[in-house]
Amino acid sequence: MFDKILIANRGEIACRVIKTARRMGIKTVAVYSEADANARHVRLADEAVLIGPAAARESYLVIERIIAAAKATGAQAIHPGYGFLSENEDFCHACDEAGIVFIGPPVSAIRAMGSKSEAKKLMEAAKVPLTPGYHGDDQDPAHLRREADAIGYPVLIKAAAGGGGKGMRLVEKSEDFEAALASCKREAASSFGDDHVLVEKYITRPRHIEIQVFGDTFGNCVYLFERDCSVQRRHQKVLEEAPAPGMTPERRAAMGRAAVEAAKAVGYVGAGTVEFIANQDGSFYFMEMNTRLQVEHPVTEMITGLDLVEWQLRVASGEPLPLAQEQLEIRGHALEARIYAEDPAKGFLPSTGKLVHLAPPAENLHVRVDTGVEEGDEISPHYDPMIAKLIVWDENRDQARARLLQALADYRVVGVANNIEFLSRLTACPAFASADLDTGLIEREKAYLFPEGEEIPAEVFLVAALAELLREADWARDAARRDTDPRSPWHDRGGWRLNATAHRALIYRLGETQHTVQVAYRGDGYTLKVAGRSAQARGERDARGQLRVELDGRRMDATVVVAGEKRHVFLHGRAWQLASVDPLHHSGEGGGAEGGLLAPMPGKVIALIAAEGAKVAKGAPLLILEAMKMEHTIAAPADGVVKAFRFAVGDQVGDGAELVEFEAAS
Repeated sequence: MFDKILIANRGEIACRVIKTARRMGIKTVAVYSEADANARHVRLADEAVLIGPAAARESYLVIERIIAAAKATGAQAIHPGYGFLSENEDFCHACDEAGIVFIGPPVSAIRAMGSKSEAKKLMEAAKVPLTPGYHGDDQDPAHLRREADAIGYPVLIKAAAGGGGKGMRLVEKSEDFEAALASCKREAASSFGDDHVLVEKYITRPRHIEIQVFGDTFGNCVYLFERDCSVQRRHQKVLEEAPAPGMTPERRAAMGRAAVEAAKAVGYVGAGTVEFIANQDGSFYFMEMNTRLQVEHPVTEMITGLDLVEWQLRVASGEPLPLAQEQLEIRGHALEARIYAEDPAKGFLPSTGKLVHLAPPAENLHVRVDTGVEEGDEISPHYDPMIAKLIVWDENRDQARARLLQALADYRVVGVANNIEFLSRLTACPAFASADLDTGLIEREKAYLFPEGEEIPAEVFLVAALAELLREADWARDAARRDTDPRSPWHDRGGWRLNATAHRALIYRLGETQHTVQVAYRGDGYTLKVAGRSAQARGERDARGQLRVELDGRRMDATVVVAGEKRHVFLHGRAWQLASVDPLHHSGEGGGAEGGLLAPMPGKVIALIAAEGAKVAKGAPLLILEAMKMEHTIAAPADGVVKAFRFAVGDQVGDGAELVEFEAAS
C-alpha cells in the first residue's frame, strides 16, 4: 500500500479522498491555486503545494506542475478525483513516465472511452446496445445537420469529449440545428479543449441509469449495482439514488453484464461508470463510460457498505478486488442531493460570495455530508459552485425520502443564493415521490417546483421581530456586564413606561413590499401584530441565531441569521430573506446605469448576438456570457433598441458590470 498520495483536485472530492486515506494511514498532499490558498482541502491535507493562479487552465490543468509537486513531496501515487485531469490520457501517461501510480484506469482505457464517438464504435463491436445516432468524424456543420435530419427530431448534440452536462444541446427542429451546434462547439472547446460532437436521437421520457463497475489488474471485473440519475436540469444531475426504482433483478443483471462487457472491452482497471439511457419500458442503450469516480458514488457506498475510494487505492497498489460479484449485495435505499450556490428562480444562475453562515444537518448512520467548504469560506467564480453533497440512507425509498426532507429542512446556508428549498420541493414533488422518473421531470413539474405568488406566513415576520427584540436584549445585558454601572436604567430593554405600555414598530421588506410589525412590551414578553395577526410572543436565542419561540403558547424552533440589513429566517423547513428597514434612513437614487443590462456574475463575453442599433423583441438574445464553464444568454428585458455594447468578445467582466445599453420601446 502507498505511504503518501497526491490529490490532483480540489473541493469536496479532495476532502473525500483525504478522509479515506487518513483512515488507512496514508499521508496526503493537496495542490491548490492562489484562489484556494485557504480552502478546506488544503487545511485537511498533511502537505499542500501551490501550483498557480486561480484560473484552472493555469493551475489544476497544468500537468507538469502537478507531476512536479508529486515528485517534490515524495508522493507515490496521484488520485485525480473527478473533473479537471481525471479522464485526461496525457496526464495518465505523464504519471507513467514519471514513475508515479495513476489511481485510475490505464491510458488505453481512458483513450478508448475518452471520445464518445470512439466509445460507441467499441461498444457496437462488444454487442452493447447503442442509441441511434451519428458518431463519425465528419464535423462539417452541413453534414451534421443532414445526419440529424435523417435521424429525426428531436436530437441531442453532445460533445464527444464531454461530461457533466457541458457541451450538450437538445434540438427540436431542423432550423434550430446550426445555432445549437455552434453554441455546443463553443462550450465543448472551452470546457474540454475539443469541439468534436456527435448527434443522437433524443429519447422521449428517458431515464438515466448508470452502473458502477470495478476492475483489477488480475482480470476481475464486477458491477456494484445501479444508480438512477434521471432528475436533471440542463443535463446536469440534481438528485441521484440507488438502487433505481422499479428495477427488476433480471434487468439489473442484464445491465450489469452489459456494463462489465463494456469495461472488459477496454481492459478496464479501477472505478468506472457505464451510463445508459433507458426507456420507460426498461429497454436501455449505452450512452458513455466515465473513466473515474463519479460525483454520486456515495449512494452506492451507502447501499453496499463499501468505501469505493479504499477500493481504488487497493486496486491501484496491486491488490485484487476485495469481493467477488456473488459477495456483493444491496441493503436499503440511498438518495443524494447536490447543494449548489445557485438561484433556481433565475434559471439556476450560479452565485458567488462568502458563506456567512453554514450549518449542515448532523451526520449519523442515516445522514452524510460530503463538502469542500466550511463557514467563512468563499464560493468563487473560478470553479464549480457546489457547496456539498447531502446523502441519506434508510431501509426503503419512502423512508429515505423522508430522511432527505428532514435533512434539507435542517440545512442552513447564508451568504449565497442556494437550491436547498428547491431540492425540498423536488423531493416532495408527487412525481418524484411516486418514482415517475425521467430526465424531463423538472421541466414538466415546473408549476409545482416554481410556485408563483406564494403568500408569506405572518409567523415569518413575527419570528423576525422576536429575534430582533431578543438580540437587542442580549446586547443590553452584555453592555451592562461591561459597564462600571451595570444597574444603570439605560441598559434596560424591558420597555418600562410610567402608567403606560411601550410601543414601537419594526419594518421589514420582502421584495417590493414592506411589512410593519407593531410591538407592545409586556413584563414577560411582547405582543406582536402584523397583517391582522396578533400573538403573545416570547423566546430564547443563542449566539448563532437559533431560537426557541413561543407564540400564543405554541412552541417552535427557528433560526434568524443577521447579515447586514438582511434577516434570513428559517422556519418550518423553509427560508425567507427579509430586509430590515430603518425608517430614519433615507437613501438616494440607485447608482446603476439607467437602461443598462448588468452582468449577473463575473465571466467572459464570448458572443455578441444582436447588432448595435438593432430593434429587438422581448426575450431576444443579445450576448452570451461564459461563467463557471457554462454559457448564460443575456436577453432583451422588453421590446426595444440595442444602443451599444460595453464590452467586446473575449473581454472579462465583473459582477454587476453594465453589458448593454438598452432602450425600451415607449
